[in-house]
Amino acid sequence: MNSSKPANLIKLTILPEQVGERIDKIISSLPEVSSRNRAIQLIEQGLVTLNSKTVKPSAKVKAGTFFEVTIPSEVKETDLTPFDLNLDILYEDKDVIVINKPAGLVVHPSAGHKEKTLVNALIRHTPDLSMGFNEARPGIVHRLDKDTSGLLVVCKNNAAHEKLALQFKNRTVHRIYWAIVFGHPRFQTRRIENLLGRDPRSRKKFSSVKSNGKKAITNATTLKSSSSGLSLIQLKLDTGRTHQIRVHLSELGHPIVGDVLYGAKRRIAGIHNPSIRKEISALNRIGLLAKELGFTHPSTNEVLSFSVSWPKDLEEIVRLCEF
Repeated sequence: MNSSKPANLIKLTILPEQVGERIDKIISSLPEVSSRNRAIQLIEQGLVTLNSKTVKPSAKVKAGTFFEVTIPSEVKETDLTPFDLNLDILYEDKDVIVINKPAGLVVHPSAGHKEKTLVNALIRHTPDLSMGFNEARPGIVHRLDKDTSGLLVVCKNNAAHEKLALQFKNRTVHRIYWAIVFGHPRFQTRRIENLLGRDPRSRKKFSSVKSNGKKAITNATTLKSSSSGLSLIQLKLDTGRTHQIRVHLSELGHPIVGDVLYGAKRRIAGIHNPSIRKEISALNRIGLLAKELGFTHPSTNEVLSFSVSWPKDLEEIVRLCEF
């Protein structure tokens, strides 16, 4: 494979010994790309062309074929609006930022949430964010639901983003959540493994499906049950699907307090302690906390570990239940 690089455009000529290989594999061998995951992202964004036509990651190459690969610049202009928010930053260096996200804050812009997201606040905080693949989500390696609070790591350059994304993919990132749920689970520990997909009855929800879903694995441990009818569950994630914890707990019959979308509202009447019932009814969030986060630093290879306490809007429920 011969290559040349005027600016951020790389031109490739496929050599005879590469005939029959997948294009994503060949592109991943470029120093500017360096990983299969990044190669696939470039292809899916239309940044890889064959005779001015886009290709699929699975396309197999032929001898003498000419490809062009456009590598996004490390820093791009963005039209996202900065948001002046006092971020709770636990750690920051030239590569990463670790944030304790409050409930009520959307992580990145999307339909219905164009401004005042965590990404908008990050742009206000620093000009240094990884911008490689999705200009609407600079720096974002993983996410938390709007009404979940807790630990989140954000990347400040593409190299750090790639390395951390690989840790998430390989499941080497340490993530522990605490959830306050309705009911008393019959299990001490339980591994929940199934396929998750869009709920056919409600496009806002996810549910377990028999096919055409994504594998979701949650390891749950019951830490404590209260006479109030609530329990505290610890959750360790092997995968990070949208609404994964919320669906898994709800389908076990233990929806998270405050999680109206997954059946929590109808369980409030079963709480006989009026003080706890009042606190739950007043919640504008769900009782889920991303409590622990650990990962290997992308530059120093140091193992970093972080932990946060209950936020103020859950403290009274925790006190009343003696959690």
